[in-house]
Amino acid sequence: MDDLLHVGGMTFNSRLLVGTGKYKDFTETAEAIEASGAEIVTVAVRRVNVSDPKAPMLTDFVDPKKYTYLPNTAGCFTAEEAVRTLRLAREAGGWDLVKLEVLSDPKYLWPNNPETIKAAELLIKDGFKVMVYTTDDPYLCKQFEDMGCVAVMPLAAPIGSGLGVCNPYTIRIIVEQANVPILVDAGVGTASDAAIAMELGCDGVLMNTAIAGANEPIRMARAMKLAVQAGREAFLAGRIEKKLFATASSPLDGKFF
Repeated sequence: MDDLLHVGGMTFNSRLLVGTGKYKDFTETAEAIEASGAEIVTVAVRRVNVSDPKAPMLTDFVDPKKYTYLPNTAGCFTAEEAVRTLRLAREAGGWDLVKLEVLSDPKYLWPNNPETIKAAELLIKDGFKVMVYTTDDPYLCKQFEDMGCVAVMPLAAPIGSGLGVCNPYTIRIIVEQANVPILVDAGVGTASDAAIAMELGCDGVLMNTAIAGANEPIRMARAMKLAVQAGREAFLAGRIEKKLFATASSPLDGKFF
C-alpha cells in the first residue's frame, strides 16, 4: 500500500488507468471500471456526454467523486482543436489534469508530435497539468518532460491494435531517463501486455479497447488489474539475469551423495 502512483500533485493506489468508450452502454462501462480497480478514468470530451442533462450522462454511472476524471482530446488533429476541447472541458467540469493527444490521421491514429508540442506549450501556460500521449521516442519523451508535462505516455503500439509492447527497448530507455511518471498508453491487447509494460518499469498503463472490446469486458478488466499488479511486483522484485546456458536450480555444493 506504500507503493503509490503520484501524478499531477495527486496520489493513487491503482496503476491501471482505463477509458470509458466502446462499451455497449454506461452500465457496462461502470461495471468494468469497478472490476479493474482503476481510480483514473479517461473521458473523450468530444465523444462522451458529461455535460448535457437531456441525454444519458457518464457522471450518472461513474461517480466523479469516486473516480478522477481525465478529459482527453481523442479525435483532435490540430493543436487548436485540442486546446479548445480541454478549455471547454475545464469550464464544464473544472478539470485541470488532462490527457493530451493530437493525431496525425484517422486511419493509423499516429501521434502528430509537432502539433502535440504546440498544444502542450499552450495548455501548460494556461495552467493545465498535462499528461501527454506520444510516440516511443526517448528524445521526444524527455522533451515533453522538460517543457513541464506531469506525465509522459508513450504508445506500446497503435491505438486499438492490440499488438502489445512492440519496442520494449525504447520504453526501457524512456523509463530510465524520466523524472516524471511514464505510462504506456495504447496498443495493449491482453493481460500479458500490461504485465510486460509494468515489468519494464513503467509507472502505469492506460487502456480502453483491450477491456471494452473483449468478449467478456468485466472479466478482462479483472485480469488487467491483476496483470498490472503482478508486473509491478516483478519489477520491484528484480528479475534474474538472462543467460545463454543453464544454471542448476539446486546447487551441487554440499551434496550428500
